[in-house]
Amino acid sequence: MPTLRLALCQVNPSVGDLAGNAELVRSWSRRAADAGAQLVAFPEMVLTGYPVEDLVFRRSFVAASRAALDRLAGDLAADGLGDLPVVVGYLDADGPPQIAADAEPGRGARNAAALLHRGAAVATYFKHHLPNYGVFDEDRYFVPGDELTVVRVGGVDVTLTICEDLWQAGGPFAAARQAGVGLVVNINGSPYELNKDDIRLPLVRRRAVEAGATIAYVNMTGGQDELVFEGDSMIVGADGGLLARAPQFVEHLLVHDLELPGATGDGVGDGEELTDGLRVVRRTVDTLPAAPTGPAATGGTIEPVADEAEVWHALVLGLRDYVNKNRFPSVVLGLSGGIDSAVVAALAVDALGPSRVVGVSLPSQHSSEHSRADAADLATRTGLDYRVEPIQPMVDTFLANMSLSGVAVENLQARVRGVILMALSNQEGHLVLTTGNKSELAVGYSTLYGDSVGGYNPVKDVWKTLIWRLAKWRNVDAVRRGETPPIPENSIGKPPSAELSPGQLDSDTLPDYDVLDPILIGYVDGDLGREGLVASGHDPAVVDKVLRMVDTAEYKRRQAAPGTKISMKAFGRDRRLPVTNRWREDG
Repeated sequence: MPTLRLALCQVNPSVGDLAGNAELVRSWSRRAADAGAQLVAFPEMVLTGYPVEDLVFRRSFVAASRAALDRLAGDLAADGLGDLPVVVGYLDADGPPQIAADAEPGRGARNAAALLHRGAAVATYFKHHLPNYGVFDEDRYFVPGDELTVVRVGGVDVTLTICEDLWQAGGPFAAARQAGVGLVVNINGSPYELNKDDIRLPLVRRRAVEAGATIAYVNMTGGQDELVFEGDSMIVGADGGLLARAPQFVEHLLVHDLELPGATGDGVGDGEELTDGLRVVRRTVDTLPAAPTGPAATGGTIEPVADEAEVWHALVLGLRDYVNKNRFPSVVLGLSGGIDSAVVAALAVDALGPSRVVGVSLPSQHSSEHSRADAADLATRTGLDYRVEPIQPMVDTFLANMSLSGVAVENLQARVRGVILMALSNQEGHLVLTTGNKSELAVGYSTLYGDSVGGYNPVKDVWKTLIWRLAKWRNVDAVRRGETPPIPENSIGKPPSAELSPGQLDSDTLPDYDVLDPILIGYVDGDLGREGLVASGHDPAVVDKVLRMVDTAEYKRRQAAPGTKISMKAFGRDRRLPVTNRWREDG
């Protein structure tokens, strides 16, 4: 059986940075070549970044993507890598860019893969299955491919597939079996969700058995707006056995020697039609780098980590890339001494380092001494830039000129804090981080233009009960590494409070979070209605109250800052409900 040294390049591209992404491909291809690779694969649309959204409709962008691919092929050859086959994802098009549903049959934008060799794209493949759920709108942007591209590489028949092709039974993987291929390369831009890695491996195993071929799954890593990609690239044998697996949330070169069945020439011929209407297109790469000598390359396998560790790393990476890719020098946030701001501060320090994080204590007359002390303690533990800006004189000035009471006074305090944070942002260039968790966002427990003010929210998709788990995990992890735990125990243990009125607690307005979160998870993430929630054992009166709060807070969520998605249904593109909406689950 032929042996092929395969390299999967789990890299972090940036949307729109075609030149930078091409350099990424060149530098990692060189690393792969130095490791003796004979075939290299990069993630889905690595050349343009992913997802490009409505950039698809710009003729100039599509043309730039195609030109960048041609330049990249030539540059790889000029780098002395011409004999190395490199699989690259990019944006292509047949005809003018337009909404896919309006395109002529078989013409339009394409989510594409190309195999580059000797200065040219010698084979291309267009994504067949286009996802149109959750965060994906690919039916809007692309038209599906109807060809199965099979490339003979080093005596092995290799087929190219893209992301969603793997998630659907049949299609390219069933066709791959009919075509008699030995290796399926699947390039991905698969966003992170908690425990998705537990689903992904069994899925790849099933497709390997379905195709009767080894599968090389390469995924990107990094943050893009609300999305974060965790990598988790892997190679699975034709029998479903895991051969190699890359770590999550880091760039990584996975190199592994594969013994693959040699091409016999008995498979389906060029131009013949297979399952799902796919037509075989055959190409041949006639030269490869010399077979490596020495010990076999084994990529190794990475064991999954605890849920809290996985989520923490996702949130850190999502925040870091949002700040860095948008070229913000630093971040600023309000430090209340509570658990939410403490977790966000610790995330920010882990993502950016303490010198790029400004924490501001914004005490009012209702701020307790322990809250002020806890904020200062966190600053000492993490080393961030700590400042104190009392808000009471500004609040008093407002109240001297306006007659306000009750909730209006509470909201005024929150909005004065927001004004101060935005002023620091304007003056010093910081990105303001808001710190409201998913539970608060769900029920509208926030003040518009107050505690909700900000350009990014790292914990937007994190339920309150998970916030506490993350804080405890981060402190334990710090102790394990011989470091100072960043989050004060007082911030973890005390009852949550906005401290906008005397003795105020969250529980004055909301059910305990241990009661609230399961209802919200069922309603928001699981789309359970009132009857389903009550049947699950929740108190009907509490369900009715919570559902009313969720339904009437949609207008606030529409104005919320973006934040890293970690769940199956994050607020925003995952969950799209009308603001003007008279349907109520409680009647």
